[in-house]
Amino acid sequence: MSLLPGKLEHALSLAVATLAAGVIPAPMERHAERDDALRKLAVVAGECGWNMRTLRSVAGPDADLLFPAGVVEMVEAWSDLCDRSMVEAMQDTLEPRLSQRVRQAILLRLPPDEHRRMAAQRGMAVFLSIRGQKAFRRSWVRTVNAIWQAAQDESTGLTYVSKRLTLGGLYASVFLYWLSRGADTAGFEAFVDRRLADVLRIGRLKARFGVSAVAPEAGAG
Repeated sequence: MSLLPGKLEHALSLAVATLAAGVIPAPMERHAERDDALRKLAVVAGECGWNMRTLRSVAGPDADLLFPAGVVEMVEAWSDLCDRSMVEAMQDTLEPRLSQRVRQAILLRLPPDEHRRMAAQRGMAVFLSIRGQKAFRRSWVRTVNAIWQAAQDESTGLTYVSKRLTLGGLYASVFLYWLSRGADTAGFEAFVDRRLADVLRIGRLKARFGVSAVAPEAGAG
């Protein structure tokens, strides 16, 4: 992975910290033409990068007009599209356990698709630029919230915020693993399972000592 680990980890730490505010960024502009252009670009973005020239070559000479704010907007919109695809794929899940629904959502959001992973690596290069950092934090909050939405969690108030903080830290670690070693599907799934088990264990300990539990299983019954 060509991204500087320290810079990426710092960006992830800042993104997780923004979850403490409990405020979800406004939805992005969404329409079928933008989504179609993003899907076409994502297939080649890992090799060619996220840029207007490649976008025009795969989606038409006027495709750049779909993203008037430029490349950062384009990558942020792609992240939003991935979130929506995950939520849609989870609509008919029959899994009764909340922690397992969170697991399903994470694996859908970070699939074993080499084109998707390479596109995400190139997208992070855009997000880590000075112009892209605020967009990255917005995208991160949207994604964490979308995972809970896909998992059909109905928490409110302090629990709503604390769950997103907990998942933000978990998702940061699995995202880093996926970027660098996501081609190993079994290894990645095992890593997700270990991280979820750690969070559940901490949640049970907090409950035992009278501290509010914020693990993904909290409130699942």
